[in-house]
Amino acid sequence: MSTATLPEPLASQNDPSHAAHPSPLWHAFADMSKVPETRVVLERGQGVWIWDTEGRRYLDSTAGLWYCALGWGREELAEAAAAQMRKLATYSTFGDMTTNTTLELAERVASLSPMPNTAVFLTSGGSESIDTAAKIVRRYWNVLGRPEKRVIVSRGMAYHGIAGFGTSIAGIPANREGYGPLIEDVHVVAADSTQELEKLFAERGHEIAAFFGEPVRGAGGVYPPVAGYWPEVERLCRQYDVLLVCDEVITGFGRLGAWFGSAHYGIQPDIITGAKAVTSGYQPLGVVLCNERVQEPFYSGKAGVLRHGYTYSGHATACAVGLRNLEIMETERVLERGAEAAKAMVELFEPLRRHSMVKQVRTEGLLAGIEICEDARKRVPNVVDQVLWQARKNEVMTRNMLGHSLQFSPAFIITQEELRFYVERMLTSLDAVAARIA
Repeated sequence: MSTATLPEPLASQNDPSHAAHPSPLWHAFADMSKVPETRVVLERGQGVWIWDTEGRRYLDSTAGLWYCALGWGREELAEAAAAQMRKLATYSTFGDMTTNTTLELAERVASLSPMPNTAVFLTSGGSESIDTAAKIVRRYWNVLGRPEKRVIVSRGMAYHGIAGFGTSIAGIPANREGYGPLIEDVHVVAADSTQELEKLFAERGHEIAAFFGEPVRGAGGVYPPVAGYWPEVERLCRQYDVLLVCDEVITGFGRLGAWFGSAHYGIQPDIITGAKAVTSGYQPLGVVLCNERVQEPFYSGKAGVLRHGYTYSGHATACAVGLRNLEIMETERVLERGAEAAKAMVELFEPLRRHSMVKQVRTEGLLAGIEICEDARKRVPNVVDQVLWQARKNEVMTRNMLGHSLQFSPAFIITQEELRFYVERMLTSLDAVAARIA
């Protein structure tokens, strides 16, 4: 068995200055002792393709970090940002202040919501949206005179960002460990067990404020729900008077073929969180959509001031980009194109499913998790990274999810030819690693 832990370094990585003069940049979700060995420095992008500073091209199979729905290089979005900056880059939305662009973005997002008469709270991204939703649900019950309803329930191996509440309710243990005491009154249930959820609700429903869940668990490995899961969860939340919060940071704005994953599964949550594809990642922006029930105590004066918000909540430039992004998504039928690509993906990925190195390929909408077989992972603990590094050498950029699966979440505009390129290069990469570890 091979003991190799890294593929042959890329030419630029032979430069000893990588170790002698490390960059001051502290990467997110990274072991900084290892980053200099494999760092890729990107310079430009066009469509689903990205190029590094050495001129190497990659097919971006993850749309950045799930977000670049329109693909790279859309000048219209740069122009929208520049035009807004020339007028008024942004202004605070605290108190009674806002900008016309911020209002327009909120109205546009509300018009896409699966919930009627939606109110939209704006943030800088997904983690802030989750923390906002968590604070709203606890404050909601407190205002209604039921402060005991503060427990938040989430799903095993779920990801809800990395701010205070998101870290605390995470279903991925590694994301919670090593930080000392986190936010209390959190309960994690098995991801697909409505029986366990019903048992918990029956026993502690009087204490439970909300259930948080991703329509499709994303960073935990891309796991679609079992059949009938979400309608049953919605029924249980209504029966036991628990608010239903759908974390749509990944699935929101078209990833599953509908504007929201909630609509895809035929449910109406009380709150939806979103981010990522709302601007295709060209500007940081997050949203929290609240139905009429949740709005009522805050809009009627019962709650007084909700002492919550962020410096960049409703940032006008981000909102301008979001508006233009959503307009393009409609005029260019981007959701429909993504759905067509998703349909083609199921058939085109069949050779990957059959590969000896692959245990399972999980798909839903334009999402996939390619799980490497357990035998290879046991024999070579970093085998998923080896496939990732080999894929880079073969012009594909992908991402390791929790050491067992590779992420596929491309721009919605990916073509069948580009899908075939991805499959061919991934098969070549899997073959190379299989031979290396044999």
